Amino acid sequence: MSAVTERPAEASPKRGLGLLLASTGVSVTGDGMLLAAAPLMAAALSRDPLAVASVSAAGYAAWLLVGLPAGALVDRWNRRTVMVASDIGRAAVLLAFVLLIVSNNATIAGLAVAVFLVGVGSCFFDPAAQAAIPMIVGRDKERLSQANGRLWAIDTFGRSLAGPPAGAAAFAAARALPFGLDAGSFLLSAALVSRLPAPPAKPAIQHAPMLRSIKAGMAHLIRHPELRTVTLGMASYNLGYNVAFATLVLYAQDVLNLGTLGFGLLIATGALGGIAGGWLAPSISAVLSARSAYAVTLGVQAAAWLSVVLAGNAWVAGVALLFVGIASTTGSVVGGSTRQLHTADEMLGRVVSSTRLFGIGSAALGSVLGGVVADAGGLGAPFIAAAGLLALACVSFAAVRPTS
Repeated sequence: MSAVTERPAEASPKRGLGLLLASTGVSVTGDGMLLAAAPLMAAALSRDPLAVASVSAAGYAAWLLVGLPAGALVDRWNRRTVMVASDIGRAAVLLAFVLLIVSNNATIAGLAVAVFLVGVGSCFFDPAAQAAIPMIVGRDKERLSQANGRLWAIDTFGRSLAGPPAGAAAFAAARALPFGLDAGSFLLSAALVSRLPAPPAKPAIQHAPMLRSIKAGMAHLIRHPELRTVTLGMASYNLGYNVAFATLVLYAQDVLNLGTLGFGLLIATGALGGIAGGWLAPSISAVLSARSAYAVTLGVQAAAWLSVVLAGNAWVAGVALLFVGIASTTGSVVGGSTRQLHTADEMLGRVVSSTRLFGIGSAALGSVLGGVVADAGGLGAPFIAAAGLLALACVSFAAVRPTS
């Protein structure tokens, strides 16, 4: 399907984008707090490794179980209403868990359920937010790249740089505090989203059955050359990244001799790179095709992980992760803009959800492979394996000619 021309809603695109970015900023900072607070709370409730791991797995499970039908429903419903309802629902879940904490009734199962339900809300909110961008700024490639670049820079700052330390500090002050603050961030996000320009009214049509709608979105993703390219690129990137990252904390402690603070600073360099990538990506997207852009990002990540294991030096590792962050956000911006350019509005939610399914699946597989490789070959082996996989993907993207 070719790119679809569509007029943005009758309101200032700058004002609408500003509201969407502001809502993203407050909500993802709350998400970052939850990323730190949830495992800390799990460890406080149970010392069983399997039980603690189930909390992290609950977030992935939401996307794997609910992501595809959520995307299909987003395409049928008013996107602004979906985002507001998702924010309010997630706030309600977290406030309920706060009540469990203050009443001394919190359990590991209750925490896992809360994380799962917050993830379900994200399954609805994220595709709707991605679909809202072209409605606000139009479908010009340059404007989409700039909007997505700013969105991902803000996302990285809140989710990876500002949120986690704030969540850990809030948890140290009071166990319920980070969950309450995250609930507040969702309520503020809902207030901001409610002021977005009203989307065009959807025509009254007879929708296909849910399963057929999901299959149609998946088929469009697989058949369209550009969409297939960015999906395979993201899946390859996530696979390699998680092979290396799965045991990075052990490598940092045992080989780089970094303590807890040092490891936190090491991860922060990747977040700083992600923020920089959000501002650099529009310029990169303007001169490179999606296929070429992914070839570059895959190659950069391969070189970065190889330098980490060859140097065995904390400073080199920090610089390497800075470039990994730049490459990661660049790929996200290129992928998001490509999906928005080549997908009709009535199918965009399903395409975003289908893409996330591939991305999350490859990330989970990479984490498992990273642990297996480290167990068999030592802590340096995952970096070599990741570099090899990423280099192979880079060469494939650079060598294969796009098909129409």
